[in-house]
Order: sequence, then C-alpha cells, then structure tokens
Amino acid sequence: MKSFLKNVLSTIVGVVLSVVVVVLLFIGIISIAVSTLDSDKEAKVKMDSILKINLSKPIVERASDNPFENLSLTNMDPETEVEFKNILDNIEKAKTDERIKGIYLNVPFVNAGLSQTEEIRNKLLDFKTSGKFIVSYAEYYSQKGYYLSSVADELFLNPEGLFELKGFSAQIMFYKGLLEKLDIEAQVIRHGKFKSAIEPFVLDKMSKANREQISLLLSTISDNILDSIASQRGMTLTQVEEIANNLELNTAKKCLEHNFVDALIYQDELEEKLKNKLDGVEKLQLISLSKYSNAKVKKEGKISRDKIAIIYATGEINSGKGDLKSIGSITTAKAIKQAREDDKVKAIVLRVNSPGGSALASDVIWRETTLAKAEKPLVISMGDLAASGGYYIACAADSIVANPNTITGSIGVFGLIPNLKHFYKNKLGITIDTVNTHKHADMGVNRALTTFERAKIQESIEDVYATFIGHVAKGRNMSATAVDDVGQGRVWTGYDAKRLGLVDVLGGLETAIDIAAHLAKIEEYRLVSLPKKEDPLEVFIKEMTGEQSNYIANYFGIDSKYIKAIESLIKGEKVQARMPFILEIN
Repeated sequence: MKSFLKNVLSTIVGVVLSVVVVVLLFIGIISIAVSTLDSDKEAKVKMDSILKINLSKPIVERASDNPFENLSLTNMDPETEVEFKNILDNIEKAKTDERIKGIYLNVPFVNAGLSQTEEIRNKLLDFKTSGKFIVSYAEYYSQKGYYLSSVADELFLNPEGLFELKGFSAQIMFYKGLLEKLDIEAQVIRHGKFKSAIEPFVLDKMSKANREQISLLLSTISDNILDSIASQRGMTLTQVEEIANNLELNTAKKCLEHNFVDALIYQDELEEKLKNKLDGVEKLQLISLSKYSNAKVKKEGKISRDKIAIIYATGEINSGKGDLKSIGSITTAKAIKQAREDDKVKAIVLRVNSPGGSALASDVIWRETTLAKAEKPLVISMGDLAASGGYYIACAADSIVANPNTITGSIGVFGLIPNLKHFYKNKLGITIDTVNTHKHADMGVNRALTTFERAKIQESIEDVYATFIGHVAKGRNMSATAVDDVGQGRVWTGYDAKRLGLVDVLGGLETAIDIAAHLAKIEEYRLVSLPKKEDPLEVFIKEMTGEQSNYIANYFGIDSKYIKAIESLIKGEKVQARMPFILEIN
C-alpha cells in the first residue's frame, strides 16, 4: 500500500512540476515575443537628441535573432547580445543625422574584446570630425572603459568614483597537476620547433620562450592602448605608465589632479551640462543605442545592385556545420561558395575571429577561399583573434586587415591524445581487455602509444605543418623558410604581424570593406551578411525536439560553453591547428 501511495504521489508531483515548467516557459515565450515585436518598431527621434551609448551587454560579431536564446528556469529575462557591426553603423548614422547633436558615453565596462573596442573607439574619433560633441560620464572606469571613453571632448567622474589603471596581465591555466592526480597521460606529438604548443598539458608554468612571446604581446598591446590614452589627454606614454605603476589614481580627486578627467560631478550636474550644450533645453532627449537601431534615416539615390558579402567566421574551427559562435567547414565553405557564385557579389570580406581548431576543417575552408579569390577580390578582416587555423583560412586573401591589438599568427600544428588506461584502473577500478584483428587496431585513448605509432603520427603532424606554411608562403609571397621563422606556434599582435609580413593593413572591418570596394572598382554597393541566420522558429523547434543540445543546458541554467567544450573534446579531430592555450588578458 505504501509503495502504491508513493508511486501515486510521485506521479502527481511530477505532473504538477511539468505543468509549472510548461506554464513558466509559455509565459517567458510570450513575454519575449512581445518585447521582440516592440523592439522592432520604428524609433522616433526628436530634434536635439543625444545618442547614449552603454556597452555593458555582450558584444558579438553576429547576434542571434532567436528570442528564446539563453532562456532558462533561472533566467526568464535572458541578456541580449549586441551585434558589433550594428554599433559601428549606428555611430555612422548619428554622424550625419541632423536630429542627433552629440553622443553621451556611459561605458564603465566594455563587454567586448580589445580589438573590437579599438574599432569602436576609432569610429567615435571619426564621429568627432562631424563637429558634434562626445561627453563621457561614469561612476567607475575600467581600463577598457576609459580607453574607449578617452576620445570624449569632456570626461567626467563621480566625486566618489573609482578608476582602474594598473597595466595589463595575461594568465594561462595549466593542467599538468590535474592530469597527474587523475592518472591521465597527455601524449603529445608536435612539430619539432613548435615550442609553446601544449604547454598547459605538460608543464605547470610558462616556458622561457613562451613567457618571452607573451611579454612581447602584452607590451605591444599596452603601449598601443596607453599611448592612445596619453595622446587624447595631452600626456606622454611615460607619464601614463608611471601613474599606472604607482596605482596613483586611487581616488577621484587624484584622477582630476592628473588630468584623467575634466571635472568631478554628479549625474544631475552632468544632465545640466548636456542641456547647456543644447542651448538650455528644458528636457533632455536621450536615445539608447538599441532604440536608435530602429530609427530610419532617409537615403538619397537608388539601392545598388552590386553587393559586397561579409562572411562571418567566429569561434573554433571544426568539421561539419557551424553556427553564430563556431566555424563549421561545411557552413563556412558553403557561404564562401555562395558569394563566389553570386554575380551581384563583386567582392568578399571574410571576418575572422577564431583561435583555430581542426587542421582538416581549416584546409577545407582555405580551399574555398582560393577558388573565391580566383574570381573576385577577397579581403580578410581580423577581429580580436585570428590565430593558427584562423590564420590558415585567411592567408590566401588579396589583402589581410588587422587591428594593432588583434592576436594572430600561431602558425603551428600539434596532436594531443590522452592515455586514459591508468585513470580507468586507478581511479574508477575499470580494466580493459582487448582483441585485435591487426597490430595497431586498438590505437587510441585506452592505452599508451607505441614508439612506432608515435612516429607515424609525428609524420602526419610534419606533413600538415609543411602544408600549412606552404599555403602561407604562397598566399603571402614569402619563402617557406621565412614563414617557418615567424611560425612555430608563436603569436603576434596585429602591429607586429604587419611588420613581419603576415598582415597588409592595420584597420578594422570598415577598412576591409573599403579595400574590397576599391579592388572591385565599385563606389555604390550594399552589404550582405553570410552565412544566413537560421529562422528563430525553426531553431526553437530543433532545440525542443533534441536536435540541438544547448536548449536543455540553457533551460536548467548550465552554461553552454561547458557543453561545447565537452563536445569539442569528443568530436574534434586529433590534429589541431589552433592556439595551444586560452589567453585571458585583464
């Protein structure tokens, strides 16, 4: 009887919980759908308006149109993402919009990479050529936030505000100790001179060579950012570096004394200053970046039939299909082919933001870039990161454009095969017995590689590396020896990459578009983005029916990046052309 009641009660509880989940999900879907429809309405911009820019939301190369993205039980109001190109377009629109009199920056934080931040900053500098004002105010300035805000004509801080200027730090996480505790052997096969590869799996700290290259990388980035700040504030690089070394800006008053801000004021005082800039209007007309996106501006002339295709390649490179945050060889190659075969597309800009990944998938995409280049101009725009496989798919282009802060290079190949035999036996109590038809049939992760097997994999690695530097040598008009000298897995900033011949022009996405138009000999054109985004309803149906794994993870509050990391380990090819570590610069 107890068992029967227990089963009945558990069934009732299960039904009730299911109903609650469905109701909550339905409410969330309806509310998001309504808010999405509302956000699509045309925004009315009044005369004497000020564009307010806040960049605290995640800035991505391409944002999803799916209103159900990141919906979960713990987050019925998921954070929306902001599309990077949309920010640039709106600043450009505001530059010539007579209704917009200036920009109010409120960016204590910038939720973007260093290269994206640099492009937005350059766009704001271009905005100033219109004669319109830029004013910045915050209660706190992070280093990245101040770097962006330093372009302002007037820069204000709360009287009790905080300020961060301490220099830059790079951190790499090492897994050797963890693998040893788990009795997992990292079997590494690499190109002989590829020094920094796979260090996280075999060392517990940076090697001397790796520390040297990271130091150069950081120094170049730091010099670029701090010198840019210094030039805008009428200081020297040495002065800014000395202030950072002494943590001198530890109070708002010292920020004013050292000329990092123009005044210490409160929010209401800022509003009065903005009113005065508009000849003393009674009420401020502030319009957010998201609302201004839906504002219409009259354009003269006809819509051009000529097109420039921007093809986005974002995330790790793998074989198969990709999405907005990962590069799939099938998806990306198909997009490049589509642009190549479209007679109205006169040039292609491949926007690369990737640490690399599968060497095979990179080669598949590279092949399609060579076919495209043979028919029409192909220009590469490098984002925050275009390294290893990311550089592999870029090297054949007519022109490569990178920001000074872009991390690129890392021309190298390695293989990593874990030996899980002792982990199974010593940690899980599992033993494995094997029957083979051939001598090496069980080669894989359940035992150590033999000397012969290692030699065979090494041969494969050397072949892939030779192919890689051969592609780079041909695409960059360099000798294989010269490529090998700057390759071997070493990473560079865009500034140093240009000096070494790996990059042609320093600039951003818009610079790449201008070069593409010039090469195609067209003045009027419209931009199209590829690959085409999936229909949100179709994506939702796939997620609900289990065709995609992210929905369930997101719904229960599990960060999808952990799911993707596991999937990458399981499905990824063993030979990789990618950065051997995840580098976080703070």
